[in-house]
Amino acid sequence: MDLPLDGKVALVAGATRGAGRGTAVALGEAGATVYCTGRTTRHRTSEYGRRETIEETAELVTAAGGTGIAVEVDHLQAADVEALVRRIDDEQGRLDVLVNDVWGGENLVEWNTPVWEHSLDAGLKMLHGAVDTHLVTSHFALPLLIRRPGGLVVEMTDGTREYNATHYRLSAFYDLAKWAVLRLAFSQAEDLKPFQCTAVALTPGWMRSEMMLEHYGVTEANWRDAAAVNPHFAAISESPRFVGRAVAALAADPDLASRAGGSFSSGGLAREYGFTDVDGSRPDCWRYLTEVQDAGLPAASQGYR
Repeated sequence: MDLPLDGKVALVAGATRGAGRGTAVALGEAGATVYCTGRTTRHRTSEYGRRETIEETAELVTAAGGTGIAVEVDHLQAADVEALVRRIDDEQGRLDVLVNDVWGGENLVEWNTPVWEHSLDAGLKMLHGAVDTHLVTSHFALPLLIRRPGGLVVEMTDGTREYNATHYRLSAFYDLAKWAVLRLAFSQAEDLKPFQCTAVALTPGWMRSEMMLEHYGVTEANWRDAAAVNPHFAAISESPRFVGRAVAALAADPDLASRAGGSFSSGGLAREYGFTDVDGSRPDCWRYLTEVQDAGLPAASQGYR
């Protein structure tokens, strides 16, 4: 069994569900030890009120072939993050991959609402959750990561640099949150270059997160039935594992440094590295959005999956 990340240690910040969980499990598939952090545990639930827990994620990592370790962390709390990194250092003595995936804004966005009408409290909370958490985590984690050359930081966002530069993301707060993370990847890449480590920005496509599946009234087992509600989603959506496999492919790339500061998508990297989604397909969402959905064409996955 090929385990290209055997012996590597990863921290997935925000691994409770969605892209974070998918990434943690994909890193486990590749043999990594993965610290899975978040606020929802089997004993405590965040204000999200969701049922997914970090313990479940860690168990999925281990079942996939890696070693999953669940740690309850609020990434807005510097003391929590500092203690987490100290624990990783004490237990592993290294950190090879940091995935900044904390977000928490799904219930805060007011779509198609101008900035002066959008709830200010909700908008600022969204920015704190999407940006401050990443900065706090990197502040404490990067001194451990740079001890060894080849370390990788992945800033998980929504949209590539190219797409977000020309498309308004339907909320000033959301637009700024996702653009800030793209820029943060570029900035951290500059800081990391002298240590032969790198940072990149990565976006999933139209991801079948737990919340998205519920929105369309389907499950991972019958997600194609969502065509009755949104045929584009059914045509191009991807599992959370897909973007995780993109992270694993980056982490195993001996030429990773050449990607420093870049902005990538799961579909784009699948074409380059050859990995597939859990169903064996290679959905290319961002190309599809531009060439099909935004162009007003009928949904059709041919040539995009």
